[in-house]
Amino acid sequence: MHSSAIFLIEFGAIILGLGLLGRLAGRLRFSPIPLYLLAGLAFGEGGLLPLGASEEFVAIGAEIGVILLLLMLGLEYTASDLVSNLKTQYPAGLVDMALNALPGAALALLLGWGPVAAVVLAGVTWISSSGVIAKVLGDLGRLGNRETPVILSILVLEDLAMAVYLPIITALLAGVSLAAGSVTLAIALGVAGLVLFVAVRYGRVISRFVSSDDPEKLLLVVLGLTLLVAGLAQQLQVSAAVGAFLVGIALSGEVAEGAHNLLAPLRDLFAAVFFVFFGLHTDPQSIPPVILPAFALAVVTALTKIATGYWAARRAGVSPKGRWRAGGTLVARGEFSIVIAGLAVTAGIEPDLGPLATAYVLVLVVLGPLTARYTEPIALALTARRTAKADTVPVRSATPPAAETLKPAEDSGVER
Repeated sequence: MHSSAIFLIEFGAIILGLGLLGRLAGRLRFSPIPLYLLAGLAFGEGGLLPLGASEEFVAIGAEIGVILLLLMLGLEYTASDLVSNLKTQYPAGLVDMALNALPGAALALLLGWGPVAAVVLAGVTWISSSGVIAKVLGDLGRLGNRETPVILSILVLEDLAMAVYLPIITALLAGVSLAAGSVTLAIALGVAGLVLFVAVRYGRVISRFVSSDDPEKLLLVVLGLTLLVAGLAQQLQVSAAVGAFLVGIALSGEVAEGAHNLLAPLRDLFAAVFFVFFGLHTDPQSIPPVILPAFALAVVTALTKIATGYWAARRAGVSPKGRWRAGGTLVARGEFSIVIAGLAVTAGIEPDLGPLATAYVLVLVVLGPLTARYTEPIALALTARRTAKADTVPVRSATPPAAETLKPAEDSGVER
């Protein structure tokens, strides 16, 4: 009975604290993710007041948080949208992967962490935060802008890439053989392809099966189906998050909209618990030694994301102003980076990877909204300044003007 009371006190304090932190972030008009991570650091290993009784429940809640994050992302897109984006925007996805995954992999290898950690850190630096970016676009009133479809296309391609990347990283972290890892990847690709095919051909049938006018029944069916598929996916050595993402894709129309509205509060709750859980397992004393490489990596990958957005928007025929806005908006990293780093931390691959990922996300989740707002005016100001400087440089003629052939005024006697 005493332990039950302690659990209720601790977990109630966590939820209350998260609510207050979210309210503070709303007033300051930035993402609450860094505050959730800091809360986890404060009450985790080496923190101010380590938790005990509620940690196991928080771990389960964190896993549900990841599943709901991916489910909600899947609900945002229809299978036809995904197929269309793959056909038209895949070059932008390849450029995005090359520019933003390579810096993370290179840093891991330079630090001597090995190839598995390099693949993990590549994912951490590659994937932008869909949640933060969507909120920033809404706050800045840019949802109808010309560059917004380009931004969303890149995010969709990153989400699709996660369906392939997560099974690969899961197999690598589990230390399975090359043959077993290939089988796992083949199963993941096969399941993803099958779900996309079924969603395109029979999406309406699935949606009618799940549909219900009673919100309670709709919530129970969608949530139960998601957890069931996620568990089966994990049993097949495929990421549970990928299974949830595919369930979201399979649902469409009014069912997807209704499920989105019902699940949004649950998503926010368990996602916040997830970020706290990641912070709980990161010792605050381990962050100072990696703060410099984390900051350097944040600066480099902020620039590469800006370059990615600029290139993709230019390819789509967007004006220079929109190109800079697209690049600045893509800078934020968040939930996916923490999900990937969390897998590595659980597997015990590299002790410094978790602290570095925490510091990296803290920097970019704060910097992201700022780059979204100020990249365009700063870039245009620098361009105008460079143009003005070029205009002031005198142009030398091949033949000197006639005035330059005359003698000085005092010699010629001509009064000037």
